Amino acid sequence: MLYPVYVHMGSRTHAHGVTIPDFPGCFSAADTWDMIPAMVQEAAEVYFDNEAMDIPPPSPLEDLTSKEEFKGGVWMLVDIDTARIRPKSLRINVSLPEPLVRRIDGYAKAHHMSRSGFLARAAEEILAPHS
Repeated sequence: MLYPVYVHMGSRTHAHGVTIPDFPGCFSAADTWDMIPAMVQEAAEVYFDNEAMDIPPPSPLEDLTSKEEFKGGVWMLVDIDTARIRPKSLRINVSLPEPLVRRIDGYAKAHHMSRSGFLARAAEEILAPHS
């Protein structure tokens, strides 16, 4: 998903500072421009690691550019792979018919997944907004 990131320009002796406005308090740095996407991805993964919070949608760039704290730098859109972000897991107890559980387990094993992974993936697919 493309997220706007604000880059505080660096120099030959200082790294570029990077802020991800949609993730308050999440920032990174990169020595070169081509390193920025990888550093943003890493920062996002660390930001959400084992935290119980939703991943917000990207803000429209036009909503951010007029803010005073974002003056003097440049904007980039960075593709953050939200599938690699792992918010805190919550243990739940569900009851399902035994034949269904066997089918789930068979599919999960054949696709190198856990039962929980299968159920999470199925739920994500059903709940995903349809464009």
